[in-house]
Order: sequence, then C-alpha cells, then structure tokens
Amino acid sequence: MTTPAPTPFGTRLRRAMDERGPLCVGIDPHASLLADWGLGDDVAGLERFTRTVVDALAGRVAVLKPQSAFFERFGSRGIAVLERAVADARDAGALVLMDAKRGDIGSTMAAYAAAYLDPTSPLFSDAVTVSPYLGFGSLRPALDAARASGAGVFVLALTSNPEGAEVQHAARPDGTTVAASVLAHLKAENAEEAEKGALGSYGAVVGATLGATAERIGAELAIDGPLLAPGIGAQGATPADLPQVFGTAVRNVVPSVSRGVLKHGPDASALVEAAARMADDVRAVAE
Repeated sequence: MTTPAPTPFGTRLRRAMDERGPLCVGIDPHASLLADWGLGDDVAGLERFTRTVVDALAGRVAVLKPQSAFFERFGSRGIAVLERAVADARDAGALVLMDAKRGDIGSTMAAYAAAYLDPTSPLFSDAVTVSPYLGFGSLRPALDAARASGAGVFVLALTSNPEGAEVQHAARPDGTTVAASVLAHLKAENAEEAEKGALGSYGAVVGATLGATAERIGAELAIDGPLLAPGIGAQGATPADLPQVFGTAVRNVVPSVSRGVLKHGPDASALVEAAARMADDVRAVAE
C-alpha cells in the first residue's frame, strides 16, 4: 500500500491563515519577560510561561514560533520543555515554526535538518528558520528534508535588525544584492507549487521595519511562498506598514509578533484578546 504524500507546508499554512488569521506569535521566554510575568528565570518559570502561551493560543493562532535559544540556555531540561511545547501546540492545531536560524554545511546541515524536519524527531516542527550565509546551496539538506516531510523552511533574506544590511544589501559581481539572490533561489524552489496555484513551502524572512527600503526590491518579494515579517510591535512596525513594505505580496505575509502579545500575560484571556486584535489588524490591510 502506497503511503500518501504529506500535505505541503504552504498549503497547510494558507489554510491556517484563512481560518485563524494571518499571524505568527513568538514564544520568547527571555529573562526580563519571565520577570514581568512574576516568574523566576529558571526551568520552572520557563515551563509555566510556555504552557500558558501554548494553552492560550495554540487553538487560535495560525503559527506559534518558539525561539530555540531561550530554551537551550537551560540545557536538557529546557529542551524537554520545548519538545512538549512543540507537540502540544501541533496537537491543538497551530503550525509550529522553530526559530533556530541554523546554517552549516554538509553532514552538519543534514543533522540540523534531521532535528527539526524529520517526523521521527521529538523536535519535529512544521517549519524552521535557517541562515543562507554559507551559500544558498548549503541549505540543500534542509530544503530536501522539508520537501520529503511536507514541512517548510524560512530563509533569512532581509531581516529587521539594522546590522543585517551590510551583508544582505551587498552587491554581487552581477550587480544583484545578496538578498535578491536569496529571494530568487526561493522562487525557484517554489515553482512546482506555484504552477498548481498553491502557496509554496519555502519562505523568506523579510522585516516589516524596512519601510521604503523595500521599494527597491518589491518585485523580488514575489517568491510564490510565505514571507515571515518580524518587527511588528516592540521594533516599531505596525500592521499598517505591511502594504508599503510588501506591496502585492502582502497576502502571503505572516507577521510575527512576540512582545506585542506576550506583554499581556500571564492572564490567558488577555493573551487571546491581544492576538485576536493583531490578527484582525493584519487581515484588514492584507485583504
């Protein structure tokens, strides 16, 4: 009996965004936020924080994005909390985007892919963030693993941090920027799904804080895949900025908000209300 192919991440993401609203909420349990919630900067505080966010939002938002580093800093016990969060969030219907920003070559990149994109791994996620700055080809193990498992990959392209410009805006010998090259590679990876009229599974990270800077690369954002947009809230961008940054690609944008929602905790109903307001604001400008 032939095992049916998994539903591609892009298809599942489009469905989740249509049903739950176009929003990704980060799970970023850094020390200051734990303190704001009245929790200790320890594994117990980490677990309480993470469980509260997952219980409140996993049944409501399209995507939850745990930042792996904030769990890794507690060693194996922190990773155990992360494993449970991934499983519980996916069981509740949220797509999980692991924010790990991995990037390496050869067998090491293949091992990272196995950690996050192999369905037998306890950290298996619907998608993972990766860095292309050892060359886009170095990501091939992750791209192939995602295709095989129906998962997705989000590649750093035009990030919201100001330091990123010195690499991402650098010009290649042919005159194109590094970021434009990354976006072109992603469009090629999404070509098969695009031919079917579906959203591709290979996305780019493009900061919502870019403003008019994005006008120079507007057409290049049409990668036929999702665009993860950090920077809304604490970094200064708002949903109203999205059309200027993303133009006609705005429907494929997945705005990522962390502190803008998490600051309303630990009250679960306040978290739900904050996420719902943000999703409504994004939907209003994306339609």
